[in-house]
Amino acid sequence: MSRRAVILAGGVGTRLRPYTVVLPKPLMPIGEYPILEVIIRQLTDQGFDHITMAVNHQAEVIKAFFEDGSKWNARIDYSLEENALGTMGPLKIIEDLPENFLVMNGDILTDLDFSTFHDSHIIDENIFTISSYLREQLIDYGVLEKNADGNLIRLREKPVHSYEVSMGIYMVNKKVLDYIPDNMLFGFDNLMHAMIEKKDRVTVKRYNGYWLDIGRPDDYMQAIDEFDGLKYKFINE
Repeated sequence: MSRRAVILAGGVGTRLRPYTVVLPKPLMPIGEYPILEVIIRQLTDQGFDHITMAVNHQAEVIKAFFEDGSKWNARIDYSLEENALGTMGPLKIIEDLPENFLVMNGDILTDLDFSTFHDSHIIDENIFTISSYLREQLIDYGVLEKNADGNLIRLREKPVHSYEVSMGIYMVNKKVLDYIPDNMLFGFDNLMHAMIEKKDRVTVKRYNGYWLDIGRPDDYMQAIDEFDGLKYKFINE
């Protein structure tokens, strides 16, 4: 089965400054590889033979590094945003998308099986599938709870809250493009609100493996610390 992927690689990388002043965020190094090369290696190993990179910020640097993808035995092409279009807006300007395709951020470190995620979306006849992750957030303070009179009734010292969050990895049916306006900033949140309002089905599949958002400084530092010891989870060399 031929599989298609769109990688969102146009972000400025504000949270990783000053590093991203020199390098675009998808080319930030993890071990000996840029994070985007790790993603490309994963996708091509799992049967994604056509990859489109949606680029904007420092697009020429990314294009110079990956060229046409022949180094990784894949076809890589580029969709250039003339202005920022958000996370979902870039899909509207890619003209040759198949019926179903993978969309993901270009700064994700995960051992998710992309091919299984792709194929199960098609088998289940989903419209939009989100790969989600249970993320724990430490509140680094003592949290006070008080009653209506302002008196303390409970103290929770550095509690941990759990949230189910998007991994920045999606499977998309082409029907979704009808929601996306032409040449306008349109994010994942805009799309989800629109689909919920129309009662169009959005499927959430929780993943329990490894996932880091390299765009967050804490996750990036963790990835640097762990990548060499866990490289076998991510790529075949």
